[in-house]
Amino acid sequence: MKKQQGFTLIELIVVIVILGILAATALPKFVDLSDDAKKAAVQGVAGALASAGSINYATCSLRGTGGTDCTTTSAVACATVAASILDGGVPNGYAVTGTVPNCSVDASPAVSAVSVTIPAI
Repeated sequence: MKKQQGFTLIELIVVIVILGILAATALPKFVDLSDDAKKAAVQGVAGALASAGSINYATCSLRGTGGTDCTTTSAVACATVAASILDGGVPNGYAVTGTVPNCSVDASPAVSAVSVTIPAI
């Protein structure tokens, strides 16, 4: 009788598991997700600005412009409005450009620009 040579099923599974672990630890070094994260952060700041602008608009519409700080009027610099309606102002590294109601949020260095509409009273 001839003696069979080869690998057992257990040995093959162990090798596959080891290769999988090595691939899982090496993969993040080759995949760069920082651009996606920066774009998402810009979209988050733009969303916060749009939300704050809508809340400000609703408050000023409800109470009237007398006695309240209605900061969103047409043809005002978006950076000025953003600094006053965002709690804590615009985060460092972000630029808000344009005039109300058409604003743009961008990260520095430029990753992507997101358009924002701030309602004007």
